[in-house]
Amino acid sequence: MDKEEKVMELFGQGCNCSQAMLAGFGAAYGLDTGLAQDLGRALGGGMGRSGLMCGALTGAVLVLGLAGRGQAGNELELRRQSYGGVQEILKQFLEMHGSLECRELLGVDISTQEGLQKAKEAGLFGTRCAGLVRDAAHILERLL
Repeated sequence: MDKEEKVMELFGQGCNCSQAMLAGFGAAYGLDTGLAQDLGRALGGGMGRSGLMCGALTGAVLVLGLAGRGQAGNELELRRQSYGGVQEILKQFLEMHGSLECRELLGVDISTQEGLQKAKEAGLFGTRCAGLVRDAAHILERLL
């Protein structure tokens, strides 16, 4: 099973978008699954259901930081590499979806109770979010 498939399996089992990204990719960099899920818990729904940056992307950004773990080289070079990866995943995702923000990607503002209710009634977390998570995982897997 590749990492993209693992991410989708975790998402389908109830992990939020960030948790699925961190747990699906993090093991390759020494990140324990439980810790990955703890770290990603507050990032779902565009950071704490605020509707801001897509949680799949915030999880992917953290994975890009982990990708430098254990590599030889100085911190400035490793940081430069991770910044380049972040810029690339955001660029590709933006080209695919026209936004990086959860509320725009879903078409509802889940930071409000009525927006959250609309998203649930429309099944957006299982449909729209699943596609966004898959796309973010696909881009991340190619970058790594």
